[in-house]
Amino acid sequence: MAAVINGRQPELRTYLDTLLRDRERLAAATYLDAWARTEATPSEEEIKRTRTLIRRVGTDLDGLTDNEREQITEATRTLRKTRAVSLGMPGVRPPEPDLRLERDA
Repeated sequence: MAAVINGRQPELRTYLDTLLRDRERLAAATYLDAWARTEATPSEEEIKRTRTLIRRVGTDLDGLTDNEREQITEATRTLRKTRAVSLGMPGVRPPEPDLRLERDA
């Protein structure tokens, strides 16, 4: 089976890992004011909802037939390919520095 079935929602797990890492990093940041730390720290509710969603999706996947799992795997593969397509949007580069030497006469 593909990663979505075997790996159990890798994007959700990555998101949860990011929330937990951010929470720990912000707790250790002694240079932040308390209000800034509070505003930037992921809420316990968000972490709990993400964990619940991961468990729920895993349980739902366990109840699927092999055919249904294959359909989900194919749909996920297609979605990931679509997301990877570049739209060719131009990037914005910083201005080039002026490297001319200024000399006094």
